[in-house]
Amino acid sequence: MISFKYDLNHENIEVQASNWCGLEQTFVNGQRVSSKLNFGHQSEHSVTLKDGKPATLHLFLDPTTEQLICEIYKQNNLVACLKQGKKELYRSRQKIQQTILGIGLFAVFILTIS
Repeated sequence: MISFKYDLNHENIEVQASNWCGLEQTFVNGQRVSSKLNFGHQSEHSVTLKDGKPATLHLFLDPTTEQLICEIYKQNNLVACLKQGKKELYRSRQKIQQTILGIGLFAVFILTIS
């Protein structure tokens, strides 16, 4: 799971994206405001902030740098550009693989002692 967090005028914005199951979720002040499945290289989430103004979160994979980028726009003006590199993506994928392996080994152990 990859996560981008940003404080925009006292509003906490968070985008979570799973590189395993394709689930993307957007949270504003801890409440989920957008959710979708995406297996492509880019997506967009539109949300309304407390002040009633629209914000757009554009998530995409840069093919030249292999970085995952989250651009935050408020009223069509770029406010922030957050990036996570290949190392973070690899670390996230490795955690998922280790978890699946651990669950598999635990299941084999349970079946063996039964």
